[in-house]
Amino acid sequence: MSSPATGSDHAAGQIAHGTPAFRLTTIALGTAGFSTFALLYSIQPLLPVFSQRFGVTEAGASLSLSLTTGLMAVCMLMASTVSESVGRKPVMVASVLASSALMVVSALVPEWWQFLLVRALMGVTLSGLPAVAMAYVAEEIHPRSTGLSMGLYIGGNALGGMAGRLVIGVLAEHVGWRMALLVIGVASTIGNLIFWRILPPSRNFRPRRFALESLTSAFVSHLRDPALLMLFAEGFLLMGGFVAIYNYLGYRLLAPPFDLNQAEVGLIFSAYLVGIFSSAWMGNLGNRLGRRHVLWVGFVIMAVGTALTEARSVILIILGVVVVTFGFFGAHSIASSWVGARARHAKAQASSLYLFFYYLGSSVVGTAGGVFMGHFGWTGVTLMTGTLILIGLVLSRRLSHIPPLAPLTGR
Repeated sequence: MSSPATGSDHAAGQIAHGTPAFRLTTIALGTAGFSTFALLYSIQPLLPVFSQRFGVTEAGASLSLSLTTGLMAVCMLMASTVSESVGRKPVMVASVLASSALMVVSALVPEWWQFLLVRALMGVTLSGLPAVAMAYVAEEIHPRSTGLSMGLYIGGNALGGMAGRLVIGVLAEHVGWRMALLVIGVASTIGNLIFWRILPPSRNFRPRRFALESLTSAFVSHLRDPALLMLFAEGFLLMGGFVAIYNYLGYRLLAPPFDLNQAEVGLIFSAYLVGIFSSAWMGNLGNRLGRRHVLWVGFVIMAVGTALTEARSVILIILGVVVVTFGFFGAHSIASSWVGARARHAKAQASSLYLFFYYLGSSVVGTAGGVFMGHFGWTGVTLMTGTLILIGLVLSRRLSHIPPLAPLTGR
């Protein structure tokens, strides 16, 4: 039986829960996650505005998000590799500061194609934080505390996604969407400067020289692990289903019979608050009970929430969004921390592969949802999402039978 941690694990130099270093790291990563997801997803409530302002379809408006997440997915593979050579913190800092600057630019460009170009560039710059942050946690945080640490980091992501959507929705109603984007850009810059200042430098990072052969070998070895391959697929399915619900809910609620305004639709995104709780709670639960015994529960919860959004009552729809959000962030917390625990080497590449599929799901399914919405209405979106969740549930049950690699790290 291990003794309680009272400081960093001196043998490994890792940070344990309950120490000042753990609190500082959590605050820093939570702040960066907050800023990143505010920058990325704050435009989601504006998709109906873009359709009206620029005369584009639902699927066309979704490109402002899908281009960003699609390029993020690709560029994260390279960002994690760059971090292997130059360090985790420098890559994360450059990523978040450049992204904040581009958000300000996006508020100023006049044409739709220019806006899409800036959003595409943001996909490149935003790619530096998520995969590298997961590798940083895997290297610097003690294994007993990684589930909690990753859960709290994802909670910061949830808070940023919620705040960004909420602020955008309210400000767009009163001062216009361009001013709303500008506010998000400036606020994120301040938060990212705090992150730069307080994040502890890596203690367990060892720089590696770039070698294409070893990089390819790392990716291939991860893709040959059946458990990791299924976890990558889970990321695609989780994010794809979740972003489809959030992308197109606004179209439904702004139209009859609901006729909500932009500010009211933005307020619904405060459902993200439950993600802050569920990511940390389920992440910690997975550490205690075993991730294989908890992951499937998140998919079941998402399925229930998706069904509720078919109701014709705004209250039930909001409840459905809350339930979907709870299940999504809990399952994502479990799956993402499982990837870091399962990968015995090249953890940054394993994390980047998970997030590659995760954001690919956002890009592909996010835009496909617009096609379903345009042809079949909201029922088309929920049927598509429900199918993805069902596949994810089947995979999670298969994952529960994969033998662990080691008692502490393979669960």
